[in-house]
Amino acid sequence: MTTLLFIATAYLLGSLSFAVIVSRAMGLPDPRSFGSGNPGATNVLRTGRKAAAVLTLLGDALKGWVAVVLARALAPQFGLSEDIVLLCALAVFIGHLFPVFFGFQGGKGVATALGVLVGINPWLGLACLITWLLVAGVFRISSLAALTTAVLAPVYAGLLMGWNNTALTVLVIALLLVYRHKSNLVKLATGQEARIGARK
Repeated sequence: MTTLLFIATAYLLGSLSFAVIVSRAMGLPDPRSFGSGNPGATNVLRTGRKAAAVLTLLGDALKGWVAVVLARALAPQFGLSEDIVLLCALAVFIGHLFPVFFGFQGGKGVATALGVLVGINPWLGLACLITWLLVAGVFRISSLAALTTAVLAPVYAGLLMGWNNTALTVLVIALLLVYRHKSNLVKLATGQEARIGARK
């Protein structure tokens, strides 16, 4: 029962879509109604409101980090193992992808995944952030940066922490992130993918 409570709490935390929350608070259009239709920082940036995009990015990343850190801090008090922390990491990420509060229409998970990875291991998160920044800086395509980072994240996890349940969890998160970017893969292949900051 305690395990289910941990997982459910992480999922509900992940279901807080900050793209929608911030947009409503700042009087902006629902990010699901324009551009890529994705409730994420990149699409919010298309409104031209950089502050809204930054708040979205920070909120989505922070919830992933908080879910993992809180689970790790509280799990021992309830006699729960590190595997529960990993399940919470998955739950908060899935909550972002399929939020119960917003009709299960969630984002693609890049910021939340980063927050989760930093929570799991700061060096892992830093390696992924640097990868994203390098690819995004060179190509100016958010989805390409995200996909490249997703491919490398499980490798980083294995090298840093060993090929164990943590690396497996990171692999599952990476596969879900790639799945959520399936439409971007088509656009990348056909040269139609929008660049960072471009308005649709």
